[in-house]
Amino acid sequence: MATMDKTSVRNEIERLKQQFEHLNSAGKVSPEVQVVMSSLLVVVELILSIFLEKKTRKTSKNSGIPPSQTEKDETAAPQHNRKGKKRKLNGEVSNTRINETVTIAKVETCDVCGVDLDNTPCQDHERRTKIDIVFEKVVEHVDAEIKQCPNCDATVKGDFPQDMPGNLQYGNGLKAFAIHLIISQMVALNRVQKQIAAMIGSVISEASLLKFVWRLHQALEGWEAEAIETLLQAPSLHVDETSFRVEGKNHWIHVYSSGGTTLKLLHRKRGKEAIVGIDIIPRYGGVIIHDCWASYLSYDHCGHGLCGSHLLRELVFVIDSNGYRWANNMKKLLQETCRTVAEKKEKSLTDKEYAWVFIYFLKEVMNLV
Repeated sequence: MATMDKTSVRNEIERLKQQFEHLNSAGKVSPEVQVVMSSLLVVVELILSIFLEKKTRKTSKNSGIPPSQTEKDETAAPQHNRKGKKRKLNGEVSNTRINETVTIAKVETCDVCGVDLDNTPCQDHERRTKIDIVFEKVVEHVDAEIKQCPNCDATVKGDFPQDMPGNLQYGNGLKAFAIHLIISQMVALNRVQKQIAAMIGSVISEASLLKFVWRLHQALEGWEAEAIETLLQAPSLHVDETSFRVEGKNHWIHVYSSGGTTLKLLHRKRGKEAIVGIDIIPRYGGVIIHDCWASYLSYDHCGHGLCGSHLLRELVFVIDSNGYRWANNMKKLLQETCRTVAEKKEKSLTDKEYAWVFIYFLKEVMNLV
């Protein structure tokens, strides 16, 4: 008995449909049989769709299941030469002092005949570059004078700079580097201590490192309030959440983003309680773009849009399980639109481009044109 897969089953159903349409066009099918066969074909399509969906395994690539809950496919071929997204810096780093030199390698004599070339004009240059970094420890001592007033016998001491309130303090460069390791790179405190100790020759306590972070938090309170107001005025708002461990317990980082403004706020809950506590969506009147999470959909005073990345994963599942043409066309439309927007400086479609997207959607996805 020949084996059957979803492709062969689909092909067989398509063959039967074409055969029925041919007989119907030739007038060999009565109206009663026509109704019965059309109904049967719809039922067969429905049963096949349900069966194939149950046979298709859901993963993080074709559904909303997180990667941590997806079993590794040991039979899958290894992916080599994967090209990740590379951030282009173009050599520009705003917080780094660059010491750049140019040395001319002179040509004094001809390597072939030995003639003197000192007075021969240079036609061109070939450049080679070496980039290196130097860790420089900067120690600044301020010695305040202490004097005895000959007039009133008072002891007078010189004033220290405002950023030197104690016997020992650390500069903004070192603080910024420590915060970068802790927050951006998520390096453990004890490893941050070891790295900084290797650079400056002394150990900074964990309490001091945490104080650096806390003072930055306090300094950003004003900016955070302004950022929230900016997000509330935006026409659309991207929202998402991801789990995060705090003191061994599960918490959630809630992300709110629009344009160049992004806020990440920590809360011990994921759903409605967190949304109410953060109090951005309840005050927002634009369109929130999300992953169809029920807590977001409960806010009917907002417009709603579904995240393109999540839609793509769901479309992959529909294509894998049923192979629908409309799903494949919708996937292509989302990917091409995303690519077009990403390549544009203003990160948006023109009216003409949007009209093309809409027409393609009606024609290739909805089959209405």
